[in-house]
Amino acid sequence: MIKLLPEELRAVSKYIHSICAVSLDDSKGYLIEGRLSGLLDETGASSFNQLLLLVNSDLSGALKRRVIDAITTGETLFFRDTAPFEMLRHKILPDLIDRRARSHGTLPIRIWSAACSTGQEIYSIAIILKELLGDPDRYGVRLLATDISNQAVARASKGVFGPVEVGRGLGSEVRDRYFAPTDGGWRIRDEIRAMVSFKTFNLMDDFTSLGKFDIVFCRNVAIYFTERDRGSLFVRLERSLERDGCLVVGAMESLSMVCPKFESKRYLRSVYYQSKA
Repeated sequence: MIKLLPEELRAVSKYIHSICAVSLDDSKGYLIEGRLSGLLDETGASSFNQLLLLVNSDLSGALKRRVIDAITTGETLFFRDTAPFEMLRHKILPDLIDRRARSHGTLPIRIWSAACSTGQEIYSIAIILKELLGDPDRYGVRLLATDISNQAVARASKGVFGPVEVGRGLGSEVRDRYFAPTDGGWRIRDEIRAMVSFKTFNLMDDFTSLGKFDIVFCRNVAIYFTERDRGSLFVRLERSLERDGCLVVGAMESLSMVCPKFESKRYLRSVYYQSKA
């Protein structure tokens, strides 16, 4: 494996931050080496500096997208951590439906998975909506799933998962109800897949064009950002929520010092956030 030289680390880290906001300090050289080694081999680059030159000179942007795909590969599984999805099922959605029924008489529900990776999170949300509402179309349900990685979004949109992926977080009953066996794995059933729209999107870009959301899941993404970028992200997420909307973040994340516009609400072992009145 080609080694990342100390004098290259700063330049590569700076470039990675500029394209996807992921902040890698001097202790993360091993991660850069591991994630980008395949790209070095494919391009024939003899050093990380040469790889940067190739990436910056590629007018198609294909190499830039490959760097993003490699660096942002994340851990995900169906119903990850369980508690946030129980909170969605038993607290956030019932309260939202009740409020909307009393105040508007209509129940449009827009939910955004803001870093969907390969789709396990948004499909978990869709399954809960199907089980809770029966016919989500009656409630105007619209689900959006975005990720900065083209590769991840393509996989998520396809909705095909290997046996190991399906075995992580899914019981056999849920698997058999919402997935169909396919060559080498399982495909999400069309009734669930049709609930979701997928889009490649960088959370550092302006997302006012996406509209307003009732619920946003943005879990375990901002932990890789600088404090400044975290603050910017959550301020903009607060603006993207409906007045009574809810934000769900990772179990180890807290917004109390990051974005004072939010106040935390607790439900059993989980926390969600709403805009302060």
